Amino acid sequence: MIQVFFGSWALFIGMFMLMIGNGLQGTLLGLRGDVEGFSTLEMSIVMSAYFAGFLFASRQVPNLLRRVGHVRVFAALGSTISAVLILYPAVTEVWLWTLGRVIIGYCFCGVYITAESWLNDASDNENRGKTLSLYMIFQMAGIVVAQYVLLLGDVSGFILFIIPSVLVSLSFAPILLSVGKVPVFEATKPMSIPTLIKASPLACVGMFLLGGVFAAQFGMAAVYGTRAGLTVAQISLLVSVTYVAALFLQYPIGWLSDRMDRRLLIMAVAALAGLGALMSFVLAGQVTLIMISAAIVGGTSNPLYALLIAYANDYLAREDMTAASGGLLFINGIGAIAGPIVVGFTMDWIGAEAYWGFIAMLMLGLALYGAWRMTQRSTETSVEELVPYAPLTARATPVFAEVAQEVYIEAEEEIAEEIASDDETVPKTPQ
Repeated sequence: MIQVFFGSWALFIGMFMLMIGNGLQGTLLGLRGDVEGFSTLEMSIVMSAYFAGFLFASRQVPNLLRRVGHVRVFAALGSTISAVLILYPAVTEVWLWTLGRVIIGYCFCGVYITAESWLNDASDNENRGKTLSLYMIFQMAGIVVAQYVLLLGDVSGFILFIIPSVLVSLSFAPILLSVGKVPVFEATKPMSIPTLIKASPLACVGMFLLGGVFAAQFGMAAVYGTRAGLTVAQISLLVSVTYVAALFLQYPIGWLSDRMDRRLLIMAVAALAGLGALMSFVLAGQVTLIMISAAIVGGTSNPLYALLIAYANDYLAREDMTAASGGLLFINGIGAIAGPIVVGFTMDWIGAEAYWGFIAMLMLGLALYGAWRMTQRSTETSVEELVPYAPLTARATPVFAEVAQEVYIEAEEEIAEEIASDDETVPKTPQ
């Protein structure tokens, strides 16, 4: 792992700084919106705009990379991010913040795609799996650190907006000055959504529902915290425990995924998340329970995202897996756009605790749908035939999903070759 880090240290450090900037601006806007007197519904529209930009960029940036190149795209998107971050506190209008979030979402997605294609090109078949794992760790670490940077200033001032702007600007220096040759980018041919739904209805419904959960967690957590009367330090802890739990539970759930019927695991994980959220909905206002709920939901929703992709792949040919991952990301993005708006409306209608009620409804709905699907299709895949679980985060871009898919297909092929080799070397028993 150390060798992998030193082989691509500039990309890892750059992405770490980028994630601090992105993780900080998301939580900060939720807090600043309360200071500016924005309503919950207004802030939900602002927060959903990020996911609209992200989704749009996932389709458009690959074409942009082929037309003008990685370096120009990287520099242009990075400078735009810095400019928008500075403008947030200067122009406090809901429609301008909404437009800014669309632009920020587009730019961050574009930056991720550019950096991840560079990262893929800098690695090889032997270390690509370790590279992706380390990349995920740096992403999560950056978001967690961002929540504590939030405590260094006053949310009603300018300094906390200047910090992410500076970090984003500085993050490009090590990447642009030390990364070698520019990679050749080839976009994957997408799979039609109807074809994907026909192949795995459970995966598609699950990804749509998870989109709403992720948008609530990562877009509306700070808004919820202010409405629930949490302090800035408590809101920072709320967001950070979500990501820390996700990092620690990703691999245990993945280990189970490769050893049992995935539908049962999907149902169990979704039900656990739903019950964890339901706890804070019923017993609203207890800070300790809120943190426990955040850890349970965060620790289960991220692995569930990767689990649904793995389950869909169990019913697909290998050549269709990468295209299917892109389609599932698109479905997830549609759910993410709608999520904050629904959360904002229900919080205005019921109260802050509706945040947890919304998450509980989606997760328990997924568990029930999974149970119903088991009555519609009997298992056709044995444990030995399962596609290996590929850990992916909710912020995965089509490039990251494609690279992760390639890593685990290669791993599966290597295992199959080893088994075949062992069978050939075993002496035949005389008849």
